[in-house]
Amino acid sequence: MNELRTKRDDKKGKIWSHVRSKWLVETPEETVRQEYLLVLVNEYGFALDQIAEEMDLTGRGSASARADFVIWRTTQDKADDNAPFIIVECKSDNVTIKPQDYGQGENYARICGAPFFVTHNSRETKYWRVKKDKVPGYTEEIENIPHGDASDKDIEELLSKLRAFKEKEFADLLHKCHNIIRNREKKDPAAAFDEIAKVLFIKVYVERSLLTRRNKTNLFTVDVLKNQIAENPLDNLFQETKRAYAADKIFEDDERINLKPATGEAIVKELEKYNLSDTSEDVKGVAFERFLGRTFRGEIGQFFTPRTIVEFMVHMVDPKEGEIVCDPASGSGGFLIRVFEIVREKLLADADREYNAFKAEIEKDKSLTEEQRAKKLQDKFTEVQALIDQKREGSRLWKLSNRCIYGTDANDRMARTSKMNMIMHGDGHGGVHHHDGFLNVNGIFEGRFNIILTNPPFGANVEPTDKVLEVDIQVNPAAEERYLKEYGDLYREAQNRVKAALNKPIASLFDLPKSDKAKIKTEVLFIERCLDLLTPGGRLGIVLPEGIFNNPSLAYVREFTEDRAFLRAVVSLPQETFVSSGASVKCSLLFLQKFTEEEQQKFDETYATAKAEIEARYADEIKAERERLESAIEAAKQAKDSELRKSLQKELKDYLKTMEIRQINEARQLLKERFDYPIFMYEAEKVGISATGEEDQNELYPNANQPADCDKTCLELYREFLADPSAFTEAGGAE
Repeated sequence: MNELRTKRDDKKGKIWSHVRSKWLVETPEETVRQEYLLVLVNEYGFALDQIAEEMDLTGRGSASARADFVIWRTTQDKADDNAPFIIVECKSDNVTIKPQDYGQGENYARICGAPFFVTHNSRETKYWRVKKDKVPGYTEEIENIPHGDASDKDIEELLSKLRAFKEKEFADLLHKCHNIIRNREKKDPAAAFDEIAKVLFIKVYVERSLLTRRNKTNLFTVDVLKNQIAENPLDNLFQETKRAYAADKIFEDDERINLKPATGEAIVKELEKYNLSDTSEDVKGVAFERFLGRTFRGEIGQFFTPRTIVEFMVHMVDPKEGEIVCDPASGSGGFLIRVFEIVREKLLADADREYNAFKAEIEKDKSLTEEQRAKKLQDKFTEVQALIDQKREGSRLWKLSNRCIYGTDANDRMARTSKMNMIMHGDGHGGVHHHDGFLNVNGIFEGRFNIILTNPPFGANVEPTDKVLEVDIQVNPAAEERYLKEYGDLYREAQNRVKAALNKPIASLFDLPKSDKAKIKTEVLFIERCLDLLTPGGRLGIVLPEGIFNNPSLAYVREFTEDRAFLRAVVSLPQETFVSSGASVKCSLLFLQKFTEEEQQKFDETYATAKAEIEARYADEIKAERERLESAIEAAKQAKDSELRKSLQKELKDYLKTMEIRQINEARQLLKERFDYPIFMYEAEKVGISATGEEDQNELYPNANQPADCDKTCLELYREFLADPSAFTEAGGAE
């Protein structure tokens, strides 16, 4: 059978409808529709005479009930006016298909009794079954629609395979694969995880190759592997995957699949029935993190930020297109992935808005012929699509993926995991590296980021023996050349700072440690590092143990922070938030905004004035007391009364120290009165996760599981606070 191809008359701006056997004006919407027809015919094997296009489903000529494609099980069914098999709804939108889009498809399918419907746009395709025994609006997503030659058994099997499998099911599946490796190969949990990671990576690569039509055969199946004449067919596929991502240095050059072929086949058999490319990114992300948490809790000392906390923190800092984001302790990459997804969604929605606004204007222009109007729309659509083509260097999506997302982790397994996690979610992995987050390496350096989001490791210390080593600060020459070209002196100076500290304690790079010879808490150093990484005016969201906020011995850390940034919000989390991830410490979320240069200058001037006023206030008193005691000391000296002299000297020293502390405290109090601003404070009780890691009620942001008494979530209150802090100050909701 010859493959159906698109036919165009570019001079007239027409595209051929194979179903209707006529030329149509080629609008972007028509292009999407006719190109999806090729998929239905060439890939699913439906015949043209099984398909109707732009069909009126009500029989009353209603334009609002016209389906893009109506497909019958057989040609005879169509001729006999039997109920159709599949309804297809096409749009040219770029954004994620929303409930109202599949609601229309479901409505059309119910009108004519079709058991399946498809929603398709420029970005994704979703497949659904209609449950006739359920009320309208009840939809079930499935993994695919039947092919043209599907038997009754094939259809029954497909109906039973819901595509939207839950996070727990996927996490259990990954854990099952992990246990197969541990039991058969006797590997420790970390080594078993590494093999799972490689196999998952192969699967993602194969699915992407299928989606981009680079491969027509799904190579990730047991049947295909068994038919290969090779010592280890799965390793051959891994080497091909590695070559495809060679520039990213995710795996070492000599890395192999370290599994017996039979074990590899057992893993492939478990995974081959699921389509990760079509599985919702949220499901994949949550499942992957559940699996990671269950696998590694207490074994490599890493724990992962619950998804609800990630979601909340990202929305609190509200990332925008063009802003550069970093997580200097990226773990599994949760913050970076969610920023990428949210900004991508905004960007795609903006692209659709731009096209639709242009379309509305063009449709008002009555002087244009239908062909002229279609040509203008097509040109605009092509222009907008080019700007959101992720593979096109310089496009809006390319910049988001390649120039706006940065992360690092000191653990090589976590760095590799976050890279893979990002690739599974659509990309942005190029800026993720393996190195110490405290050091200027690979484009992560001071004064560069608009947003920092992080959950740093805490409970550990940076020791005086933790030194800056040559191996820690090596940068790929090509990357170094790029950073020098992009950032010039800023990058050169940042590199020089870290090179100057070679073989010195890491703590020597920072101001907060009281001595290079003393250890300092990791989380304390991360606060300074994050502030350093931010551009003036940049925003920080960080998870911290509550001791940072209330321990008297850490007051100097709080003052250090207040001297450099606005405290925008503090959200206290319940004790159990991180228990399921392997940490029992009670935490709060701190949101800061680093001073701009003007704000820093104003702060410094206000503080200097306050200090001068307090010093002046006590100057005469201190002078008089100093003179009195110094005179008494001199008299004791003359009288050779060494005991009295020492006692008076101690009294003078203690007095001056007491007055110094009093002046510092009073100057700081005066500063707070004069550099006063409100801070949003919130104590959360339900944050979407229980102590056992199960889903729970969530009062942090709008969601389907809010507590009954939660009229407004924390995020909504914070946004109201930003718009009008005075209303909260009066009500006692902020400080």
